[in-house]
Amino acid sequence: MAIKQSTTRAEQALRVLRQQILSGAHPGGTRLFEVALADELDISRTPVRAALAKLAEEGLLDRAKGGGFVVRSFKLADVTDTIELRGVLEGTAARFAAERGARPEDLRRAQQILDEIDAAIWGQNIDMDAYSRLNSAFHTLLVDMAQSDALRREIARVTALPFASPSAFLEDEGEADRLARNVRAAHEQHRAIVEAIALRQGARAEAVAREHARAGLRNVRALTGASPGRPEGARALALLST
Repeated sequence: MAIKQSTTRAEQALRVLRQQILSGAHPGGTRLFEVALADELDISRTPVRAALAKLAEEGLLDRAKGGGFVVRSFKLADVTDTIELRGVLEGTAARFAAERGARPEDLRRAQQILDEIDAAIWGQNIDMDAYSRLNSAFHTLLVDMAQSDALRREIARVTALPFASPSAFLEDEGEADRLARNVRAAHEQHRAIVEAIALRQGARAEAVAREHARAGLRNVRALTGASPGRPEGARALALLST
């Protein structure tokens, strides 16, 4: 299974820099600058600037005083806790959407997103950039369907934490088959969530949404070698500490 290449320079820069950070090529505390990275990647500064800003939004970088960015470092327990917390909040959002009744236009938009994800992941090659964009759109719509400003604020707060965003993928380019299986399994959960909301099955919608978020935990543990009984296994993501 092949993973389709990024479609823009900014997307290419984002994926390369994210992977470098996660693999430890830029350890925690490293200061990054646009000019040096643009030279290293052989692209202009504009896509690098956009990629660095996005990585800061994902929580992987801090803006440094005087310019540039600094790579952050995290405790493995903090990462897993934030993903668990997102699952609880998104589960609540799915339950609210089902119990309160989703607007017809929201259900139509959800179906459109699901169909577009199908096109991105079920061909010979998976378009990860399209999946990332559409996955983010799906999760944003899920929160909107809950019709709760309070819940929207709390989810926005949590998803700004490192690795908690639904599209902060921990990709391993050497494990394309595993990544493809995970993406497709996650998408089946997308469909199950929408179906439960449409049928106003609150408990089912909440349970599936919470399990869906746990896919992020499985990715973390697969890439770090960590498990509940083996916390010392954080080796593949060098910016994580136990």
